Amino acid sequence: MSEPRDDRRTPDDLTEYERDDFPHGIPESQPRAVEGGAGEARSALTLRLVLAAFGLVLCAVLAVLAFASDVPVFIPVVLCVLAAVALVDLGVVARRKARGEPG
Repeated sequence: MSEPRDDRRTPDDLTEYERDDFPHGIPESQPRAVEGGAGEARSALTLRLVLAAFGLVLCAVLAVLAFASDVPVFIPVVLCVLAAVALVDLGVVARRKARGEPG
């Protein structure tokens, strides 16, 4: 079985303009931050944790108020489902932060 063909461009395949700007070929990806490129992506876990906690509290309070008032039943049920989603997200984010992920 033969190895897959290398489709990267060589300096011989470049135009004159590209040869001047990229004497060693066009780079495969953007350089890292130490070389002046973009840094590694970071997740905003703390913000997500705060928003999930806010959503959990808000949906739970609104669900209790909706059950106590005279509104259609689907509204407090939807709020309970949203509170459950926020609770799961809160757990996932807390677990990721406990593992030491940045953010």
